[in-house]
Amino acid sequence: MKFFIDTANLAQIQEAQELGVLDGVTTNPSLMAKEGISGDANVKAHYKAICAIVDGDVSAEVIATDYEGMIKEGEELAALDEKIVVKIPMIKDGVKALKYFSDKGIKTNCTLIFSAGQALMAAKAGATYVSPFIGRLDDISTDGLDLIESIRIIFDNYDFGTEILAASVRHPMHIIQCAEIGADVMTGPLSAMEALLKHPLTDIGLAKFLADHAKANG
Repeated sequence: MKFFIDTANLAQIQEAQELGVLDGVTTNPSLMAKEGISGDANVKAHYKAICAIVDGDVSAEVIATDYEGMIKEGEELAALDEKIVVKIPMIKDGVKALKYFSDKGIKTNCTLIFSAGQALMAAKAGATYVSPFIGRLDDISTDGLDLIESIRIIFDNYDFGTEILAASVRHPMHIIQCAEIGADVMTGPLSAMEALLKHPLTDIGLAKFLADHAKANG
């Protein structure tokens, strides 16, 4: 499973990259605003800065919600760097835009997926990734992991090349469960990735090894 980090914070992206397990980055307008990035020129410059850090795909979201606007913005974003994946919302004009970009050989990430039907439509339109938001489904007492499982079955049934990108990942068990179900990618915070490293028995074992070594060596 690929690991993407969901942030626009350059320091966190750099830290994840140095960890050696990072495969890409996802961003959105909210994450850009959180970092104080505003204005078209500044946003595009920030995307280029992200691409300079990572080796893999970088999802950059369009703001427009009409077909012509999404095409214009998407082409401008894709021209910034070959790593850019144009992030398109799951709406009717968005599906049309997915097909347009697919025919042009431009990678896409269909975002705000909350049903298997939406994922199926995006895959048929040629999306590179679909992003089911499992954490937001959990927030309304719906099991987001069930959605990942349903999409996996459908995509496998028909050999869709679209990758399942589990989004709105909140904690390390989300990551493990998505890996068990067969999500192709997960995107989440650095804290969730780093939590996978930790176990109390590891800490206890290491402390004992070091204590024994110190005792044996005076």
